[in-house]
Amino acid sequence: MKNKILACLFSITLLLGISSCTDLLELEPLDKTSAEDLLASTKGLKTLMATLYNSIPMEDFSFYPADGGFNKYGWGGGLQSTFRLPMYTDEATASAGSGVGPVVFSYWPYSEIRQTNKFFESLEKVKADLNETTYKQLKSEAHFIRAYIYFGLAKRYGGVPLIDKVLDGEYVAGSGNEGLYIPRSTEKETWNFILKELDLAIENMPVVSDAAERKYRATKWAALALKSRVALHAASVAKYWNHAPLSGDAVSSNLAKMDAADATAFYQQCIDASTQLIENGGFSLYKPHPADRTEAAKNFQNLFLTSNEEIIFVKAYLDGTSVPNQGHSWDIYYNPSQTSPGFHKWGRYSPTLDLADVFEDYSDNGKGESAKIVTRTDGNEDYIYTDPNRIDLSLPFKQYDDPMEPFLNKDARFQASIIFPGATWKNTKIVIQGGMIKSNGKVVAYATDSETKNGVTYYTYGAEGAAEFSGFYKMGSSDDANYTCSGFLIRKYLQEGKTVMGVSNSSTTPFIDFRLAEIFLNYAEAVAESGQGDAAKAKGYLNALRKRAGHQDEISLTLANVLKERKVELAFEGFRYWDLMRRREFHTLFAGTRRTALVPMVDLRGDVPKYIFVRANNYYDEFANGRTFPADNGYYQSIPGRNTNNLIENPGH
Repeated sequence: MKNKILACLFSITLLLGISSCTDLLELEPLDKTSAEDLLASTKGLKTLMATLYNSIPMEDFSFYPADGGFNKYGWGGGLQSTFRLPMYTDEATASAGSGVGPVVFSYWPYSEIRQTNKFFESLEKVKADLNETTYKQLKSEAHFIRAYIYFGLAKRYGGVPLIDKVLDGEYVAGSGNEGLYIPRSTEKETWNFILKELDLAIENMPVVSDAAERKYRATKWAALALKSRVALHAASVAKYWNHAPLSGDAVSSNLAKMDAADATAFYQQCIDASTQLIENGGFSLYKPHPADRTEAAKNFQNLFLTSNEEIIFVKAYLDGTSVPNQGHSWDIYYNPSQTSPGFHKWGRYSPTLDLADVFEDYSDNGKGESAKIVTRTDGNEDYIYTDPNRIDLSLPFKQYDDPMEPFLNKDARFQASIIFPGATWKNTKIVIQGGMIKSNGKVVAYATDSETKNGVTYYTYGAEGAAEFSGFYKMGSSDDANYTCSGFLIRKYLQEGKTVMGVSNSSTTPFIDFRLAEIFLNYAEAVAESGQGDAAKAKGYLNALRKRAGHQDEISLTLANVLKERKVELAFEGFRYWDLMRRREFHTLFAGTRRTALVPMVDLRGDVPKYIFVRANNYYDEFANGRTFPADNGYYQSIPGRNTNNLIENPGH
C-alpha cells in the first residue's frame, strides 16, 4: 500500500520556494529512498514534506486556469497556455480574446490530502527521534498545507468532505465500505475547519529567523496571512450569498450556502489574524516614502523583482531551461512585440481600459476618486464605440502632441503595472496605435494603411513593420495575435533589466503569494464591512499604500475606497477574480458586458499631426456579443466523481 501511495512522489525533484535553497529540508534523494524509509525516518519525512509543498494550490506563474490548473510548465501547445486568471475579469483580456469566469477545471485533490494525512500519522511514529522544534515545525507546516488545499476546495465547491486521517483502516474486503464514503460537510463547517487548521499551524510554528526560510517556507506569519485571506473570503460569501440566491439539495443542506449572520465571526477572525501579523511580524512596506512620483513608480515596479521586507511568503523559480519543472514563461508570453525575446507567442496580456480608468491622478483632493483617461474636451467619457472605424469626427476629441501625454499624471502604480502608448520599455518607445484619420477625414482602424504628409509617412499601427509596433495588429487571427487588443500591455512582473531567452520556462521572477499590502487591505475591508476592529488603523493602512504611491492627501475609510485601492494595488496578482466571486459581483458586472479598449489614432487633418484616443468595445467581446457570467451555476463548481462518491451535487449542475 505504501508503495502505491508514494509512487507519484519519485519523479518530483524541485519544489515550491525551497527550490532555491533545498538544503533547508536536507532532502534525501527521492530516487534512492524507499517508501518505507520516507515514512519512517526523519530525512524521509522531510523529503515527503518537500513534496507536500508542491501540493499547495498557489495560483502562481505556473497556474494555467484554462489549461489544466496547477504546476504547469512551458508551452502546452494551445493558446490557453498564455491565459491567466485576470483575463477572465474586467482587469484584462487575452490578446487573442478570452471570456469571463467561471474558470472550471477538475480540482479534487484528495490524493494530496491523503498524503498529508499520512504525513501526520508517520510524524507521530518518529516523534521520539526529533527535537521538539523540528517536530513542531513539520507538524505546523503540514497543518498549513492541508488548510491551503482545503481553501482551494472551499472557494470552488463550498462544503466538501473533511478528511483529516488516513482511511486505510476503514477498508474491509467484501463489505460495502461505508466508512470510505465521507459526505460533504456544510460550507460553514468547511470554512471553520480550514481556520482551525491554521490556528494549529500558528500555535506551534517556531519563530524563524533565517531570511530564506522566513520567505520561502511556511512560517507563523504565512499562516496568519493565509488565515486573513481565508476568513475574509468566508465572511464575504456569508454576507453576500443572497446577492446570487440559489436552490437545490446542496443549498437546503447548507452545503452551498451560508447565512449573513455567519459573516460577523469570520470578519473578526480576519481582523484578529491581520492585526497579529501586522503588529508582530516585523514586516513593512517596501520603500514607503518616495521622493516623487517617478521614484514611487520605480519602487513599485521593483517590489515584485527584488527580495524585500514586504514579502511574507514567496515561490522562487530556477531557470527552467536547465532544471526540469522550474522557471516560468511570463517574459516570453507578455513582452511587447517590439521587445519580444523570440518565442512564437508574445504580447498576449491586454489590460483593459476599464482598469486603467480606475487609477487616480494626483489631484489629491481627499476624495480618492478614480480619474478616467481624458479623451474629450467636453468631459464626456461615457460613450463607447462598437467600431472605431465609425467615430463621429464632429465630437470634441482632445488632441495630444504625443501619445503618452494622457497618462503622465496617472497613479505611480499605473505607471509601474501597465505599459501604455508611448511608454519607454527596455530602452524602446512602445508604439501602440490602432488607427489614423487621413487628411481627407477618412477614418481607418484595425487595418493596414498609410499616408505621407510633409515628407513623413504615417501608418495605421504607428510604424511600417510588424516588429516596430505593439498594438491591434492581426486581431481575429488567434495564432498571430501577438499585440495588445486593448491599448495597454502588462508591465508588472516583467524583467526590464534582464535579457531572457526566447525559450519556455526561462523566466525566474519570484511569485509573491502574500505581501503586507494585501493584509493591510484585508484588515481595512473587514473593518469597513463589519464595523469591528480599529477604524483609525484601517484608514492608516489604506493611506499608507497611497502615500507609497506618491499621494499627499488622505482619504476616508469607506468600503468604496477600500475596494478601489484593492483594484489598483493588487492588479494582475490574481485577486480580482476571487474578489468578484466571494462578493457575488460577477453576474452583475458581466451581463452581456463588453470590456473596453483605448484606441490611439494619429489625426492628419491639421497642419501638424495630432493624436486622439477613442474609447471602444474590446474587439473580441464585441464579436461575442458581450460576456455573461452564469449566476445559476458559476459561483459553485460541479462536484467531480459523483458516479462513485455519492456526493450531493451543487446547484445548477
